[in-house]
Amino acid sequence: MLDIKRIRNNPEEVENLLKRRNPELNLKNVLELDKVRREKLVEAENMKAEQNKVSKQVPLLKKEGKDVTIILQEMKDLAEKVKVLDGDIKEIDAKIEEELLSLPNTPNRDVAVGASDADNKEIRRWGEPREFDFELKPHWDLGVNLNILDFERATKITGTRFSMFKGTGARLERAITAYMLDKHTVDHGFTEIAPPFMVNKESMYGTGQLPKFEEDMFKLSQKDYYLIPTAEVPVTNIYRDEVIDEAELPIYMTAYTPCFRAEAGSAGRDTRGLIRNHQFDKVEMVMYAVPEDSYRQLEILTNFAEEILKGLELPYRVVELCTGDIGFSSAKTYDLEVWMPSYNRYVEISSCSNFEDFQARRANIKYRPADKRKLELIHTLNGSGLAVGRTFAAILENYQNEDGSITIPKQLRPYMRGMDKISL
Repeated sequence: MLDIKRIRNNPEEVENLLKRRNPELNLKNVLELDKVRREKLVEAENMKAEQNKVSKQVPLLKKEGKDVTIILQEMKDLAEKVKVLDGDIKEIDAKIEEELLSLPNTPNRDVAVGASDADNKEIRRWGEPREFDFELKPHWDLGVNLNILDFERATKITGTRFSMFKGTGARLERAITAYMLDKHTVDHGFTEIAPPFMVNKESMYGTGQLPKFEEDMFKLSQKDYYLIPTAEVPVTNIYRDEVIDEAELPIYMTAYTPCFRAEAGSAGRDTRGLIRNHQFDKVEMVMYAVPEDSYRQLEILTNFAEEILKGLELPYRVVELCTGDIGFSSAKTYDLEVWMPSYNRYVEISSCSNFEDFQARRANIKYRPADKRKLELIHTLNGSGLAVGRTFAAILENYQNEDGSITIPKQLRPYMRGMDKISL
């Protein structure tokens, strides 16, 4: 959430940054509400000051034997006016909060201005896409032919855009997850978290999923709970409404969870296979950092995600998202895109973002500076490390053989009890 003081003091600067995202965004409503609020607040404070002044005079007047009936009636009338003003201010506060919750984060100044993903900037590539001397197959055909993926029965059990891993496929998915978690905890210094897979609405507001993206969420009818769209939500909210000592920062946390997304508005996009499902597994990385260190941490976070792809020897590229493509809560984002042979293009497999203090303000996560200055909002970051299903799909396609078998990447073989190939 944006800071109302920042908007009030620098309206043109904030609005210009928002217009880099979307030219139609403006601060007219929130500024008008804030102006009316401050006017009413001044009026209410003046009345309360008058109340305090008169309340001190009344006992003295009574002591002098003077009639204070009219004064007391005036004070009663004034109290009613104050009560009405306080109610008005409370209503305006709610409207201001509603406006602020609907506004996206301001992009970092060095993020390129653009309208869509067509304007994103490639930063670097790693690995060379493999040249196939046989007719390659997409991962959904490879998985079904090897009897390690079953989309038909998953659809029967639940519905479209669900998948089921079977036998060696289930073991491979588990191996991918274990490899990622071991890499992040052992090599990268993250604390592993096993969070709840359901969260309350306060958690969803904290990370920015609510109120704007409610149609993309799965909500439980019996309770005011939501199935998580990503581990970012529960893990970021671990320290909601808490204060952290600066000496504890940065904090690195990682979690494996299933993720649930309604994918509203994505009809017809990547409907086959594992790329865009309603339920999928992901290993997430979350960081807390002091503001002056958060962009250095973003580079570290992105490199951690890259190391997973390098370890699996999957060709990829890193793309910096333009202002028109970054997420609602993000100030700056790098996407990692893995090479998918059947698509003949790179496909997103990770997003690494710095949210600055946008989420921390919504979730009220602060830190206590070492010099004991006033409490400050932390900066939050998160990145996929990685999407497990998409990694599974990328392995099947990049490691396929002419006979339809799949060579298992070297890093995963210890998790597969030495198995080096999946075949019928």
